[in-house]
Amino acid sequence: QLQLVESGGGLVQPGGSLGLSCAASGVTLGDYAIGWFRQAPGKEREEVSCISYSGGNTNYADSVKGRFTISRDNAKNTVYLQMNSLKPEDTAVYYCAAVSSSNYYYAPLAAWAYDYWGQGTQVTVSS
Repeated sequence: QLQLVESGGGLVQPGGSLGLSCAASGVTLGDYAIGWFRQAPGKEREEVSCISYSGGNTNYADSVKGRFTISRDNAKNTVYLQMNSLKPEDTAVYYCAAVSSSNYYYAPLAAWAYDYWGQGTQVTVSS
């Protein structure tokens, strides 16, 4: 049974940086495409970024393009989300999610495509 655990959230000032991690246990994360999503209070969940199992394809929401970078280290069973130039509107609970895939480029930027979800980590951008 795949379990995902997010870490690295916290409080940061506008313009600052944070790095999130999504660690997996129970299975080999290299068999899964991984997505990052976020949900702010009173708002719907929205997509942030995703990466194929191979790391050969990544996708980003327009709102984070150029500021966030997704990467993975399958040897460490971990996916990362580096967030730079953070804005107050980036404040949300961030979730990672996984879907099994053997497609080198499969990286859906849509929550409905994912089967497994972590519990989330809070990111707050405020001065």
